[in-house]
Amino acid sequence: MKKICVVTSTRAEYGILKPLIIKLKAYTEWEVQLVVTGAHLVERLGNTHQEVEADGIEIYDKIPINTEGDTDYDVSLIMANALVGFGKFFRDESPDLLVVLGDRTEIFAISAAAVNAHIPIAHIHGGELTFGLVDDCMRHAITKMSYLHFASAEEYRNRIIQMGEEPERVFNVGALGVENILKERLMEREALGADVGFPSERAYAVVTFHPVTLDVGQAEAQIKELFCAMQERGDLFFLITKANADAGGDTINRFIERAIMECPNMKLVSSLGMKRYLSAVKYARFVLGNSSSGIIEVPSLGVPTVNIGDRQKGRIMAESIVSCEPQCQHILDSIKIAMQMERKEYVSPYGNGTASEQIVKVVKKFLMEERMDLKKKFYDICL
Repeated sequence: MKKICVVTSTRAEYGILKPLIIKLKAYTEWEVQLVVTGAHLVERLGNTHQEVEADGIEIYDKIPINTEGDTDYDVSLIMANALVGFGKFFRDESPDLLVVLGDRTEIFAISAAAVNAHIPIAHIHGGELTFGLVDDCMRHAITKMSYLHFASAEEYRNRIIQMGEEPERVFNVGALGVENILKERLMEREALGADVGFPSERAYAVVTFHPVTLDVGQAEAQIKELFCAMQERGDLFFLITKANADAGGDTINRFIERAIMECPNMKLVSSLGMKRYLSAVKYARFVLGNSSSGIIEVPSLGVPTVNIGDRQKGRIMAESIVSCEPQCQHILDSIKIAMQMERKEYVSPYGNGTASEQIVKVVKKFLMEERMDLKKKFYDICL
């Protein structure tokens, strides 16, 4: 029997992958090996592997790779741990296909281990741009290591082809996150407030702020500017989720934990999980921060996004997104604009919510019906 290995290393990534994992597991033609790693297995980041288990999805293996710190050197150690841990896993298990999403440094290292083990890779969300992050080069490197490509928009599909990948292996399927919004049954507002423990009946915003990895040493200065703006808006409540495990993430989280003690209009949670997060967004006045979810998923709920700084610069953006600099007054001006925006269904550039079905169909075709030849040809669009 064929084996498909799906890897997830963060809470956000798992939430996006969830519908695909469920659909892959529904097929009897192959065995699905879900491997959790990275931030999922770190207590200070919420032990979010428990969210996977709570969903009733079987975890095939847990491979710890993270360190206690979040410096540049720690990131390199995490990558080294991922190479060793997954190198051993691929040696022992020999899956027929590895499915990965995105652009994180540990996903790059895991993909490199798969290349060494001659395992074909299916890559989701390639071809995108994020000028403020080291993830940009990681994403493109993963693209060149991968055999199947599932882009979230036609512009991104074209960029993957521009990088030399043959068009017949590159598919525009839209974003899995849009599918979650359109098909997940979300919580009622009152139930959400009781479950999370915040005054959901108030006007509120959902906040996620991650480090901008190419703005070295700026994490604390930028989060201070964001807090300055939130404190100025005492009429609003701010539901904040912790930063991820990028370099500088701990700095942001430590600052929030200290500062929030003096802010009665704020609440910090380690992780909301996909269902509670989307439910919170549904009733929010706007989303604030620099998470990719504010760009890709939130517009489909008709909710404005205040996008801060350069972390998401380069992505295709819907008309519901207000971008600003990481400075207190700029953020306040953008919040004012977002508060005045009409709640409506914005046209999403990221597909119609059928991504997982399309991905499964392509995987079935290539894995079960066609031989995947790892001797890829470079598709040169100039010839």
